[in-house]
Formats: sequence, structure tokens, C-alpha cells
Amino acid sequence: MINTDINKKPLIVIAGPTACGKTAVSVKLAQIIGGEIISADSMQVYKYMDIGTAKIRPEEMHGIKHYLVDELYPDEEYSVAAFKNKAKAYIGEIYGKGKIPILVGGTGFYINAVVYDNDFSEECSDETLRSKLQECLETEGKEALYERLKRVDPQACESIHMNNTKRVIRALEYFELTGEPISEHNRREKQKKPYYDVSFFILNMDRERLYSRIDSRIDEMLKMGLLDEVKSLYAIYDRNLVSMQGLGYKEIIAYLAGECTLDEAVNILKRDTRHFAKRQLTWFKHQVNGTWVDMDSFKSSVDAARFIAEQMGVL
Repeated sequence: MINTDINKKPLIVIAGPTACGKTAVSVKLAQIIGGEIISADSMQVYKYMDIGTAKIRPEEMHGIKHYLVDELYPDEEYSVAAFKNKAKAYIGEIYGKGKIPILVGGTGFYINAVVYDNDFSEECSDETLRSKLQECLETEGKEALYERLKRVDPQACESIHMNNTKRVIRALEYFELTGEPISEHNRREKQKKPYYDVSFFILNMDRERLYSRIDSRIDEMLKMGLLDEVKSLYAIYDRNLVSMQGLGYKEIIAYLAGECTLDEAVNILKRDTRHFAKRQLTWFKHQVNGTWVDMDSFKSSVDAARFIAEQMGVL
């Protein structure tokens, strides 16, 4: 949806599933309209995690300033609330330069937090309860904790993956303290009007082509040294960290820990990444009122970027 609220400042969002071409399109668009890019990716914020996150390389930026890339160490705390606060500060900085902020990524929950200025106040938190839930995670396992969330808030499970134990615990904590499913809280937040004058674009392509690109990307990651990257991180950081549970890391760690063969780890990574892309598409279809961009209709990322600029009335 392209908004035209003259009383609000502009914000462009380029979203979509992993491996659909967001990085290249957003850089080209930034060049066309005079923008700077804020990463709405929950993993690319971490230093040293380059190959497994498909992090943009300096030479791919073409001089376009990127924010929330390489800003934290893998063992530092990062949450949707922290992301929102940092992103809003950077948006203000970009406005101060007379440029247009472009929010780019596939983490829809993070994107909506900025678009709708969602409230993540800590008034509904309890350290004792959180510790008890963490203890349950350690003694009973993530599957049991996730089943518990399914019983009290099945809708939340549609957007929270079982491996994201931090969000599972937060959702259970919210329910225990308020008696209300966190999905209901999120629904109210979603009903807010956008905080900015938002132009929201979701990139997509033929499903089989997308899956093929995912498989090829992972093969390329391995050629680029994914195994060595994970090995060096595993030697320093706890595998249970949120960052180390990311796609491309937990699977290779399982191989390094002798829990499976490398071929099995790679096959699981490809499968789970395809499933992740499917969940991303489902989320954007149900949670976002935006303009869908069929990447199969364009010969290059430049053409797709020009199409988006035309939709915005820039070209």
C-alpha cells in the first residue's frame, strides 16, 4: 500500500522471503531515490556472522549507507524492542541528511514494530516468572514449552517458531501475567495507523524458482567458507545463544558436535530454509497490506527497482 499522508514523513519498506532479491533491489532503489538502508534482519546485525546470514558485502553496497548491519557481537542481547528503538533513531538520522529511509528485510515482526510504532513496554514482565519458564525450557525442552504456548495461544504459534525460545517464553510470560494471549495484544497493535507515510513492497517469485535459489545460495555459502565461519564461532560462543540458533548456524553446529553428517546438516538447512521462506510469505500475506512485486516479471534488479520507484511516483 502506498500512502500519501503529507503530515507524515516517508518510509519505504522492501520485504519478502529469503533469497528473493531484496538486497540488490533495495540498493538500486536507494540509488534512484536518494535513500539509505536500515536492515530489518534479526541476524545480520551480528558481527562475524557473514556467510550464513547472506550479509551484504561492502562492494555490493555501491556507496549506500547501511544501518543495523555488523553492530552487535553474537552474545549481545537483541530484541524486537531494541531493534525498533535503534531503527527509529536511524530513521531520524537519515531524515536529517535529507534522504529517504528504506527498511529492508524478511523479519515481518520487526518491520511492523517500526511501521506501527508498536509498544514493547516492560510493564508486563516478571523476572521470577521468566526464570521459571527458562528453567522449564532447560528441564523439559523447547518442544514441551512450545506445546504449552499452543494450548493458551495457538494463533501466536503461527508467527513464533519453536526454535525462537526467547519469543516463546515472552508470549507465555505475557499470558501468565495478563490472562490475555499476546496475539491479541499484537492484533491491537496492528490496528494502529502507520507511524510514517509508508510505501510497502513485498518481493515474490515462483515458488519453485525461489526454492531453487535457496538451495543454490546454500551451496554457494558452503563454497565461500560457511563451515569455517561456524567452526570459528562455535569455538567462542555458546551454541544455545539466540544468534547461534539462526538458520545456517545451528545445523552446521550439529554436524560439528557429531550429531549428524555434513550432508545431513546441509539437507536439513536447505529444507528448513525453504520452510522458513514459506512461513515468511504466509506472514506477509496475512499481516501486511502492501504492493506485491513479481520478480519473475523483471529481467534484473534494476528493472524491479525502477518499477517500485514508478509506483511511488518518483519516475
